[in-house]
Amino acid sequence: MAADRNFVKASITKKGEARLREGHPWVYDTEVVSLQAPCEDGSLVEVVSSKDRYLGVGFYNHHSKIRIRVISANANDRFDRDFFRRRLSHAWEYRKTVMGADADCCRLIFGEADLFPGLTVDRFGDVLVTQTLSLGMERLKPMLFEELYRLLKEDGQVIRGIYERNDVAIRKLEGMEENKGFFPLAGLPLPDSTRTEIVENGIRYQVDFENGQKTGFFLDQKYNRRAAAALAPGKRVLDCFTHTGSFALNAAKAGAAHVHAVDISGDAVKMAQHNADLNGLGADMSFETANVFDLLPSLSGQPYDYIILDPPAFTKSHQTVEAAMRGYKEINLRAMKLLPRGGYLATCSCSHFMTEELFCKMLRAAAFDARVSLRQIEARQQSPDHPILWNVPETNYLKFYLFQVV
Repeated sequence: MAADRNFVKASITKKGEARLREGHPWVYDTEVVSLQAPCEDGSLVEVVSSKDRYLGVGFYNHHSKIRIRVISANANDRFDRDFFRRRLSHAWEYRKTVMGADADCCRLIFGEADLFPGLTVDRFGDVLVTQTLSLGMERLKPMLFEELYRLLKEDGQVIRGIYERNDVAIRKLEGMEENKGFFPLAGLPLPDSTRTEIVENGIRYQVDFENGQKTGFFLDQKYNRRAAAALAPGKRVLDCFTHTGSFALNAAKAGAAHVHAVDISGDAVKMAQHNADLNGLGADMSFETANVFDLLPSLSGQPYDYIILDPPAFTKSHQTVEAAMRGYKEINLRAMKLLPRGGYLATCSCSHFMTEELFCKMLRAAAFDARVSLRQIEARQQSPDHPILWNVPETNYLKFYLFQVV
């Protein structure tokens, strides 16, 4: 028997109903037919079909195109502190299982994939860095952060602070302001630094979680870096879009003859150089601040026999996919032309909108124009701390390929 929770009912279209029944948690603005009564943004509503059949409960926000984010289809759930603590516990237990010793530096909460829509929590050792992109999670975050800290502490994990990276424009689409800073936790003094040091794949990094991209470090490529490094011994490596040097450092540590790391951001290059020195790898590496789109055409001969392409997302909407395809093709085509026969290419896309099908189509076209063939070594995705829910395609975003160019 369904629990009596007295939520405002939101009636939705058949299209919205079909999506929810398939397991996707979003109801768009055009799919909400009516509200039973006025509803406060960020509060829970009961979602029903046009025939008043129960479909689930979710957070409502009239500012957002994703009008309702469903968090449960169980009619008996009670959305109290115990409910959310159980969900946090499930997320942490999952990371311990799939990440093992790497759970000290991983994504703890991956939004919809962990049934916390719009919430990201990355762990960098003893610091948690969060991003809250939905109003429902924004309203709950004092309780969620308190419970997450308590949960980890009870499991013997040392956490000295929670830092919020809410300096993203998408928050405005949810009716929220941008902000960043430490979140106050009862009994914990605020840390005096927004930098920390982590170890990934045996490599030390300094992470600037106040100013670095996203939450300060990209954790989703953890095992792809290890796979790419396995090809690096003895190679002359060009690491494009190096950011803080992660692929480059993995290649250098694995025994590359030389690694040249390039990024358009001077600050990122400085951090990459610092990380190289931190690991005693600077002698085998060089760094350059440059636009990869300008750099690749300027190179002549065959100075490298291994090129790594880890660009930022070239598209964040369906409307710009075609332009992104051209960008991806240009850098991959240039890399394929630059490599000698028998050279190696690591290439990826971190955009959900650049689907596997489109990315492979682009690679085939680039190889055709470069007059080479691609011998696939591995096809990989994001690390398992960024779980993919098959009924939520948006959680499946990272494509990573290793090829030999022949």
